[in-house]
Amino acid sequence: MRILITGGAGFLGSHLCERLLGDGHEVLCADNFFTGRKSNIRHLMNNPDFELLRHDVTEPLSVEVDQIYNLACPASPVHYQHDPIHTMKTSVLGAMNMLGLAKRLGAQIFQASTSEVYGDPEVHPQPESYWGKVNPVGIRSCYDEGKRCAETLFFDYHRQHDISIKVARIFNTYGPRMNPDDGRVVSNFIVQALQGQDITVYGEGQQTRSFCYVDDLIDGFVCLMNSGSDVTGPVNLGNPGEFTVRELAEHVIDLTGSPSKLVFKPLPEDDPRQRKPNISKAKSLLNWQPEIKLDEGLKRTIAYYEKLLTAA
Repeated sequence: MRILITGGAGFLGSHLCERLLGDGHEVLCADNFFTGRKSNIRHLMNNPDFELLRHDVTEPLSVEVDQIYNLACPASPVHYQHDPIHTMKTSVLGAMNMLGLAKRLGAQIFQASTSEVYGDPEVHPQPESYWGKVNPVGIRSCYDEGKRCAETLFFDYHRQHDISIKVARIFNTYGPRMNPDDGRVVSNFIVQALQGQDITVYGEGQQTRSFCYVDDLIDGFVCLMNSGSDVTGPVNLGNPGEFTVRELAEHVIDLTGSPSKLVFKPLPEDDPRQRKPNISKAKSLLNWQPEIKLDEGLKRTIAYYEKLLTAA
C-alpha cells in the first residue's frame, strides 16, 4: 500500500515510517518540522519507497494514498505550550483536513490520540469508557481539548460519512529519537544524568506514570490499523507497569552510574497525579500487549543519548 504519515519526521512518526517500509509499503512522510527532525528520517531518504513532503496539516493536502496515519501535533508540554493556538489548530484543523482527504479517497485513517484526554483522572487505571476530568481553560488545554475535539471529529465523520477510522489513545512512550529538549521525564532525566546535572523532579515525585517502549507502541499502531472493520477504538495503547516519577529518576541514576542528585521544584499546573492504562481492550481486540521491560527500554534509550551527546 501507499501510506501517508503526518508528523512522520517526529519521534513516533519516524519509527512508524521505518516499520511500514520494512513491511513492504510505500510511505509518504509529511511534516512541518516544528518538532520533527530531518535527522530522524535521514537514513530512510535513499529508500525508493520513501517520500518526504514539507507540509503543515492545518492546510489541506491533496495526495493519493491507501491509508493515513495522523500523528501530526507537538506532544510535549514544552512544545505544545509554545504556541497553544497553533497546537489547537493542528489537532482540530489537522483532523478535519485529514478526514476530508480520507473521505475523498475512501482511505482508512488512524488518529494518534492521547491519554491526556483523561486529564487528571479520578478513575485508576483509565479504561476507554472513562470520560476524563479535563480543565478546559488551563495551560495544557490546547493539547488536551484539541485531542478530545479531534476524537469527536473522527467519530462524527465515521457516523456521518462512513469513514473507516482507528483511534488510539497513547500513554507515555519513550525510546531513541525523543527530542533531548522536549521536557518529558524520560528524556529529561537521562540527559541530565549523562551530563552529571541535578535531576529536576516536580512536586515530591509521587505522581505516577506508565512507560511504553516505542517498538511496542508501533506494533500496537499496526495491529490497530489492520484490525477488523468493526474495531474503531478508542483503544488505549501503553504499558500498564506503573512507577512514580521519583522511582524513574532513581532508576536512571542507577543505570547511568551518574553522580546526579534529585532537585525538587513546584508541580506544574494541571499535572496529572496518576496515569496508567487499562489495556484489556487492546489485549482482547488486537491480541496486543507490550513486551519490553522498563530496564531494557531505558538501556536502549540511554545508549542512544550517549551517542547523541558525544556527537554534539
